[in-house]
Amino acid sequence: MPKTMNVFLIPLLVQVSLVSAAFPDREKDPKYWNDQAQETLKEALGLQLNFNVAKNLIIFLGDGMGIPTVTAARILKGQLDGQPGEETLLEMEKFPFVALSKTYNTDHQVPDSAGTGTAFLCGVKTNMGTLGVSAATVHGQCNTIKGNEVDSILKWAKTAGKSVGVVTTTRVQHATPAASYAHTADRNWYSDGEMPSDAIQQGCTDIAWQLIDNIPDIEVIMGGGRMYMFPKDTPDVEYPTDQSANGTRLDGLNLVKAWAEKKDSSNVARYVWNRTALMDTDPKKVDYLMGLFEPSDMKYELQRNNDTDPSLTEMVDVAIKILQKNPKGFFLLVEGGKIDLAHHEGKAHLALYETVEMDNAVGRASILTTEHDTLTVVTADHSHVFNFGGYTERGTSIFGLAPDLSNIDHKPFTSLLYGNGPGFKLANGSRENISEIDTSHIHYMAQSAVPLKQETHGGDDVAIFAKGPLAHTLHGVREQNYIPHAMAYAACIGQNQAHCESHYVRNRSARSSGPTYALRWLVLLCFLH
Repeated sequence: MPKTMNVFLIPLLVQVSLVSAAFPDREKDPKYWNDQAQETLKEALGLQLNFNVAKNLIIFLGDGMGIPTVTAARILKGQLDGQPGEETLLEMEKFPFVALSKTYNTDHQVPDSAGTGTAFLCGVKTNMGTLGVSAATVHGQCNTIKGNEVDSILKWAKTAGKSVGVVTTTRVQHATPAASYAHTADRNWYSDGEMPSDAIQQGCTDIAWQLIDNIPDIEVIMGGGRMYMFPKDTPDVEYPTDQSANGTRLDGLNLVKAWAEKKDSSNVARYVWNRTALMDTDPKKVDYLMGLFEPSDMKYELQRNNDTDPSLTEMVDVAIKILQKNPKGFFLLVEGGKIDLAHHEGKAHLALYETVEMDNAVGRASILTTEHDTLTVVTADHSHVFNFGGYTERGTSIFGLAPDLSNIDHKPFTSLLYGNGPGFKLANGSRENISEIDTSHIHYMAQSAVPLKQETHGGDDVAIFAKGPLAHTLHGVREQNYIPHAMAYAACIGQNQAHCESHYVRNRSARSSGPTYALRWLVLLCFLH
């Protein structure tokens, strides 16, 4: 294991590697299941719809977190807690409302994170590879951007006077976070060092520049991406001898310095690049915080250096404490971005631990906020060709083998598999025999059916979990671009605010919140729809 791996995870890894088909004896009694179902039914019948105005908005985005990933992470989280795992509920799964999101891009059946990011943040579907623009923008063509820009819910919230924040485990210039503030024809234009000369000559700007220029007063920015903020060949503060971590900017600008200079002198703006400095930050005394903890993407949770890199949960904790000082509320985008990167590598172990960590962050946000005035949404941008099966017994390690050999090639196989990717291997012309391979190793690449250097996204629908004011508007099967519209409506921001001045909103606090009134309003909303 890497030296930087968190010490507290080592016994957990050992624990999960064990195989146990044991389950509680109470499950043998039909009364257990009947009582459980009756309790769940009672809870469902007592559920009251929340018609409050959402003062705060939080969207957690698990990049690549398809439904099989959610299910497998649920089992992992339970097994880390010493349970069989299947009966566990993730924090996101405790949310009362669930929907499905259709993730296709305007030009692709199976999407990428740029087109989908534009959908769930800007409310408009667009082409693969483009950010913050409509489908009239052609991928890679700078001269098709102007006039086709679309603003995000982060911008809507900022216009309404709310504080806003972006937290990610990837680089802050990556597709998902960038969709909240940038307008570009190519998601890979991280700095001007990655842009073609003709795009620069035509006046297009890179994503890092847009981060500090388009919406210069974003209160919280945290993730990786230092290299795109500094002049070319500038040594990195953490890895000064690693030339691959050097700055990439051709314009000679220090964007961290430029970011600080844009702040009013009456406000406190703080830049940090390691966990110690972040943990030493007093949210009460900081108005603006930029934390860039790696030159590019942040480390995987299982490989994170506890001294230099904060966890996603720690970043979310600090972010909310800074943002919630605003009496008008806040909008926060949180991305568990390395779920996706691990899946692309075919490393399910890393992907599932990333998912569990994002779920921990969801739990922390729930502690720091209240459903009374905070609408929290957890969803994914797309899925992956990842699944698990093989009739594994109850309590089997999620990283373990199916109980039987293949009845075709008579070799073992893991329950976790990919449809394509780097895990495809042949030995003597047939599928590799993994009987003596440690499939629980964090870098084990699960076998795949089709050989590719990188595993691909999946085209299946993904889940939307929601709780808080008007969370019930996120139901059914919906186009992905519907998500920010529903959230904005709940917060009275964005394009349709007429309802915010109506008798319905002004007298909301005076009305009963009981099931009868809730049902009446639901019927009315359905009728109006």
